[in-house]
Amino acid sequence: MSTLFEVDAPAAPAAAGPRPGLRVAGLDISLTGTGVATLGGTTRVPTKGRRRDSLLERHARMKHIADTVLTEVGHVDLACVEGPIAYSTPGGSTWDRGGLWWRIVSGLLERDIPVAVIPPTSRAKYATGSGASRKAAVLESAQRRYGAILESDDEADALILRAMGMEWLGTPLAEVPDGHRAALAGCQWPDREAVTAR
Repeated sequence: MSTLFEVDAPAAPAAAGPRPGLRVAGLDISLTGTGVATLGGTTRVPTKGRRRDSLLERHARMKHIADTVLTEVGHVDLACVEGPIAYSTPGGSTWDRGGLWWRIVSGLLERDIPVAVIPPTSRAKYATGSGASRKAAVLESAQRRYGAILESDDEADALILRAMGMEWLGTPLAEVPDGHRAALAGCQWPDREAVTAR
């Protein structure tokens, strides 16, 4: 699937090591279950909606998700969010997904938190070596590589996003093959100094 944004040139980990203790969050933003991964672990923010929900109900749902996610993230040095996917037939839920994504990303930027945007295919490639891998394969890989007990693929995706941010900063959570690491080149990374100088 194609993403809605241009990607930067390949980014390599910093030559000189970053300062210790950099805090990185991974966010798999979703209306039904947003996954969040931080230094403290992973969690999921589940909600349910109906097609007949009113505008006020949809707004309240998105506000609840965004407020909860931003509270879980707190103040970090880098937030890695899964990028939006291009949809050919926009509908109510498509607009809501986009609105939620921007609501959370805006909340991060308003806190002066640098944001990296990771395409879904890059997240899958970093986890498994294949950008076409399904969520179940990403979940299995995340549990095996990081020794994590994860209750959902949303949490697995968030953990992989966080791991990608740590790798980009030169402090990987675990060793990954070069072919997996190549996924970093397809992402939108913020200015490195804006992250390491915080």
